Parts: sequence; C-alpha cells; structure tokens
Amino acid sequence: MQGSANLNIMMKAARKAGRSLVKDFREVENLQVSMKGAGDFVSRADIAAEAILKEELLGARPTYGWLAEDGGEIDGQDPTRRWIVDPLDGTTNFLHGLPHWAVSIALEHKGQIVSAVVFDAAKDEMFYAEKGSGAWLNDSKRLRVSGRRRMVEALFATGVPFGTKRTLPATLKDLARLMPECAGVRRMGAASLDLAYVAAGRYDGYWEREVQLWDVAAGFLIAQEAGALAEGIRPDQDPLEHGALLVANNDIFSSFAKVLRSE
Repeated sequence: MQGSANLNIMMKAARKAGRSLVKDFREVENLQVSMKGAGDFVSRADIAAEAILKEELLGARPTYGWLAEDGGEIDGQDPTRRWIVDPLDGTTNFLHGLPHWAVSIALEHKGQIVSAVVFDAAKDEMFYAEKGSGAWLNDSKRLRVSGRRRMVEALFATGVPFGTKRTLPATLKDLARLMPECAGVRRMGAASLDLAYVAAGRYDGYWEREVQLWDVAAGFLIAQEAGALAEGIRPDQDPLEHGALLVANNDIFSSFAKVLRSE
C-alpha cells in the first residue's frame, strides 16, 4: 500500500526503534538466566526505544502532541493531533527472552485513530493501517479477518490481569464461560500483537477488560481496517476510552459477545 507521509514517518520510526530493541534483546536472552536478572537492562532498552521514537516522530511533526507509557503526555501546538506510543509492548516477554513483543505507534486526529503501525521486530512483521485504506502486513499483503463462523472452531486471545489489577475475578469468569464454547484461548502478553493477529486471521477474536490506550490504539485500527467488529465489553462503553475491548470477525462477534456479556 502507498501510505501517507505520516504513515511512512511512523514505519521508519518503528523500524529504527525495533533495530535498537532487537540488539538489546540478544543481550537479554543472556542476562535473563543470570542471578542478577535483566530488569534494569530492559528498562534502559525501553527508555532508549522511546527516545528514538520521540526524536523521529516529534522531529518530523514537532507540533503534534505525545502520549506514551513511560514518557507521559505532552500537549502539542496542534491540539487536534497526537502520537500515541508504546515503545515496547510485551515488556515481560522481552525480559524473559520470549520473542513476542512489538513497537506500537498510533496517530490520533480529532479524537480518532487515523494511522497505525505495530512492528514485531523479532519476526520482522510490520502491521499497518490508515483509516479507510485497509490493513496490511509488510510490503503488500492485504489483511482480512478470519472467515470462521462457528464458536467451536474459533481461537481467541486475551490478557489475564496480574498483580493488583481489579479485573482478575471478572476475567476468570470470562474464561470459565468461554473455554467450553471455543477451540482455545491464548494469553501471549502483547495486546498490540493480539489485535494485529485478529486482523491477520490468526485469532478469531480478542477481549480484554483492563488495558491502556497506548497498548491498543494502533492494533485497534488495524483490526477494524481488516474487517473486525469492535465494541466495549459493555455495549455502552467506548472501548479505547475505557480500556475494555471486544473485537472479533463479523460472523462470530454476536456469539462471542453474548458469552462474555452474560452474567
């Protein structure tokens, strides 16, 4: 797909940050088996990747705003546009030497996500989309959601809360209701890639009850542009505003939603 100037800036930035992270990831694979551990090293890798993205994105578009996991929020001179960035989605995977993590970049215009990039640097897979122009993988593969119509054949993805997150009991109830109805559930640890995989037809649906905007903003548009339906866990919720998403292909969505919304 011939993308806009903004999309090209985003893809260039994602690749540059991805190269830095891949280099650090090779070190983590060695560090993670040591007694010292790799936590501090990964924090530095994350911060370095965010610095690259900030330099590339704000350097090219200095009037845009900025929202990122670690770098906080910056109001831009242009109040209608901001970058929404997660330089390392899947930090725990990265820390443990698991090659499943991504650089996520979204561009918001007047409250709507209009351009999106999710770059899986470890596998060299660049997922991207622009509003109204479809979703794509690498140079030329058009993405479409799966065509599965039966819940019993469907594979879903989610994020299981950890630590002190308040939605763990509800998520466990979700799993108890959904598992008997489907082919399986995966918890891979990177929400941006979960949504990209729905777009690619690798998963048939995704839900999560407590997720941050920077984790899902880009993947949300990519999934929608590939044909996915997307709503809040509750029908009256704005999925991105509340961080509670329900995403699936058109044929399965109603059955999927019915299972997760039943009490």
